[in-house]
Amino acid sequence: RGRSGANTLMERVQHLQHELSPAEQRVATLVLEHPRKVLGEPIAEIARLADVSQPTVIRFCRSLGFLGLADFKLKFASSLTGTIPVRHSQVRTSDSTHDLSAKVIDNTVSAILRFRDQLDVDSIDRAINLLRKANRVEFYAMGNSRVVALDGQHKFFRFRIPTSAYGDSHLFKLAAELLVPGDVVIVISTSGQLPELLDAVDAARASGADVIAITSSKSALAKKATICLAVDHSEDSTTFLSMISRILQLLLIDIMSVGISLNAPEEDDGAKRRMLISHLDI
Repeated sequence: RGRSGANTLMERVQHLQHELSPAEQRVATLVLEHPRKVLGEPIAEIARLADVSQPTVIRFCRSLGFLGLADFKLKFASSLTGTIPVRHSQVRTSDSTHDLSAKVIDNTVSAILRFRDQLDVDSIDRAINLLRKANRVEFYAMGNSRVVALDGQHKFFRFRIPTSAYGDSHLFKLAAELLVPGDVVIVISTSGQLPELLDAVDAARASGADVIAITSSKSALAKKATICLAVDHSEDSTTFLSMISRILQLLLIDIMSVGISLNAPEEDDGAKRRMLISHLDI
């Protein structure tokens, strides 16, 4: 079985799990779902948690090509440092605060890495170019996405771009009807199906404004927008609180903010904009 194959030890365990004996598979499941616990517990506790014997824990380590548990833990800790596997672990009612905290953070980071690999850079580039030329930028969002809209409105306002954010569904269409060519609306919605937002997008497009939608790529909102910046994380916002999707939406706001600050003409306060961005090497 050796040490070749997947890029990280966690991925290798996942890849080889089906080749292990049933008892060793229980150890593998424990490693995948509670990596930090495996690193911190002695062999007796690992065996108890996996419901196997202590020799089975040793056989599991040797099946992966290691000398024993100590050798496995050493390499496992090194593998986890700076490399978080792209996987999702459900929080369970029996989880400790330590484990639930680790799972929430790991699930978010994993989703971000997956999001990075799936980014439509051409669409982001087009959105940034629209925003650089915009006379005015308005944000429309409801519910949980309204927090993202307020963050975007604050950042763009700091760039001295005339900006406003609307979270009242009764005002979306009224505001959109006042737009003119050269204005840009950024509409943020996890589902992309809210009728009030769809009506506002129709009104904005009819007024000659461009619409950037931060939403699901398969949604009605995505189809109506000038540009769609897709957030396709599988989070049922109709039943659960939107958590990871909100983080991904905020990342798109940050990406556009950094993009706007780059190559901005000096006469348009370009230097001042760049001073506001912590990511830039200036």
